[in-house]
Amino acid sequence: MRQVTAFKWVPPFAQGSVRDIRVRWALEEAGLGYDDRLIDLDERDSAAHRARQPFGQVPAYRDGEVEMFESGAIVLWIAQQSEALMPEDPAGRASVLTWLFAAMNTLEPVVAELAGIDIFHAGEPWAPLRRPAVETQLRKRLGELQAALGSRRWFAGDRFSAADILMVHVLRDLRHTDMLADYPALADYVARAEARPAFRRALADQLKPFKAAEAADPALTAA
Repeated sequence: MRQVTAFKWVPPFAQGSVRDIRVRWALEEAGLGYDDRLIDLDERDSAAHRARQPFGQVPAYRDGEVEMFESGAIVLWIAQQSEALMPEDPAGRASVLTWLFAAMNTLEPVVAELAGIDIFHAGEPWAPLRRPAVETQLRKRLGELQAALGSRRWFAGDRFSAADILMVHVLRDLRHTDMLADYPALADYVARAEARPAFRRALADQLKPFKAAEAADPALTAA
């Protein structure tokens, strides 16, 4: 049975963003069942977890054939087993691979830097000095991304693919801002992806243990 390692609880700002949702979403789109193995935040440094994920992060993944970490690699592994996420023709596969890596390598670093400034370093004296340059760089990338999307529904063509799982997850990490409102085609693209039943199931499955933990310990919501 496939197994995805995820956290039992994370602070509210991270809920819906933890990267096991990428793997959950891919499995849902591919119609592949899985179990989740939930760990506490303080288990990140345990020897058992480090053996699965040497950086102490989530997700980790196993399916009886392989054991993996790194969400992008896991999504790619799942996609290679499912035509729902990766077309069989070489040109289609190449397009999916290109946009999958564009999400992780071209978009994600600058999105992550802005989110880091806004969420983790907002009180630092250097943050308001650094943020304008990061926002300028990100807006340039978003403009280029919207132009590349054009009138297509999805990045690798007219059909949803693994590339969209990665790209949408990256763009969702801007939801603490209103920035996507300035890029209506990208905002529509994210909304279209979030409306997919597979995404809704993946999100609900990630959030379920968080809500259970908060119900058992209301102090967590003030963390």
